[in-house]
Amino acid sequence: MILHEAIEKLLSQTGLPMTAREIADGLNRNKWYVKGDKSQIRTSQITARVDDHRELFEIDRSTSPLKVKLNGTQFPRKEKLVSSKLVTSTTAINTTQSSLFNSSLIEKMLINEKNFKSAGIIDNLVSTNSGLYCIRINDISRLPSPFNIALRDRGHNIIYIGVASESLRTRFLHQELRARGHGTFFRSIGAVLGYLPPKGSLLTKKNKRNYKFSKTDEQKIIKWINENLKVNWIEFNDDFESFENELINKHRPLINIANNPSALQELSELRKLCVQIANEL
Repeated sequence: MILHEAIEKLLSQTGLPMTAREIADGLNRNKWYVKGDKSQIRTSQITARVDDHRELFEIDRSTSPLKVKLNGTQFPRKEKLVSSKLVTSTTAINTTQSSLFNSSLIEKMLINEKNFKSAGIIDNLVSTNSGLYCIRINDISRLPSPFNIALRDRGHNIIYIGVASESLRTRFLHQELRARGHGTFFRSIGAVLGYLPPKGSLLTKKNKRNYKFSKTDEQKIIKWINENLKVNWIEFNDDFESFENELINKHRPLINIANNPSALQELSELRKLCVQIANEL
């Protein structure tokens, strides 16, 4: 059974909308879908697959965290508070276990542009803890049209918000910024910049969607990232998925597709083209 079929089966069985975390946990337990490397299914995989199959799934935006559903059932929004130790890219904030951090404080710490660092100087700074990360572009005009126009219309320079459920160093630094593995942001920004994967590069791969660029092009993309992007991150180990969804829904980052009310069709089409080329004979 492939992943979107397993998601569909789980939602049909429960009869209720579910968060990406609930779906991932459910599939990791029942083993209806098992990844090739036997590792755990991540929430980012669920949201990406749901976004790829809008004909099967709908995102219920009346709830927080956002929920995936097969029907029109809606639930009232519930506010959540978390208890945790928060660490930003610049400052460690010492707290007691009883300290409460609401979404507004987390957002302020993550989005505050004063906390951002150049993407080219963070390789020895990012920890192996879990957390959230945010990516901004220094100069919007460095993006090609129509992406520069779309971002300018949004009134900010935020291009991506993501979550690292296990390790910021692995997910955020290595995969998203350094092309070590399969980073959603890296594949998307590469496509936006006009790069394409080698023809047929996925023909022998089990996963037919995780395209990669050539090594030469990867280095060009990394160089562009280091010269044009700045980043910030927050370390904590609580229920951060709901905050990721809220921030994406509110700020509408340019490169986010899943859970983004202003997701760009042009980006989806570029990613589909890359997948198509990578699967051509």
